[in-house]
Amino acid sequence: MARIVHLSDLHFGAHDEQLVEGVDWAVDELKPDLVVVSGDFTQRARTEQFREACAFLEGLRDRGHEVLGVPGNHDVPLYDVLRRFLSPLARYRRFIDETLCPFIEMPGVAVLGINTARSLTFKEGRVSEDQVEFIRETFAHTPQEAVRILVTHHPLFALAVGDEVQRAIGRQELALDAIEDAGVDMLLAGHMHHASSHDAGDLVTRAGGTLVVQAGTATSTRVREQEQSFNVVDIADDCVTITVHVWKGDDFRPSDAQRYEWHEGRWKLLPTPEPAH
Repeated sequence: MARIVHLSDLHFGAHDEQLVEGVDWAVDELKPDLVVVSGDFTQRARTEQFREACAFLEGLRDRGHEVLGVPGNHDVPLYDVLRRFLSPLARYRRFIDETLCPFIEMPGVAVLGINTARSLTFKEGRVSEDQVEFIRETFAHTPQEAVRILVTHHPLFALAVGDEVQRAIGRQELALDAIEDAGVDMLLAGHMHHASSHDAGDLVTRAGGTLVVQAGTATSTRVREQEQSFNVVDIADDCVTITVHVWKGDDFRPSDAQRYEWHEGRWKLLPTPEPAH
């Protein structure tokens, strides 16, 4: 069994320190095998904001937690035009991680992160042909029985949040081909500040059986129809349980859990057990 805590959209610079402390405490209690951060470490990619994000990550690592992260669009400078186009992720590389495509293998699980943030777009993300090939090559060297997880900031699919529909990632067709060829079992992403999980085939007919998992914002003061939250992903045999931990004013508490079973090439949502009387 493996446990992953999936954080996203920390937005240091527009964060609540009480929420940061709550995440620290919750992660220590949950004892995950891996902490994934799917982008937007900062609000405006400023040095002091990256320093705060770095301190948060160093605290997790100092307490024994393995961390994998990818950049988000907010980690690219918005108003510093020269830096945006000449060295958009220099501060990210300095304070967060030198690599933009981190990879970690654990018993039974392989996790790959891909950078989808781009200088030429203010909000939307995209993948490149080189990244698509890198996804294929990386997972080709993992055990066939491993659960393969791809982490991006931007969701690969168009998803609705209330009345608003977030656009799919640029070059979606290439990305869908890559995840199918590579046998990707699960996609972890953020960007929308809205937690959800879906069978990819319900979103795009040709997408296959990948499980699409979105995380809400963990520590930002900017929310969209949901309170701050993060996901806990528990993987055991052919089952995955996604539990959303929601901020309740004084700590994060589990409020929604969905259990999926691998069945005939896709993840099948299992019925929620009836409460005991």
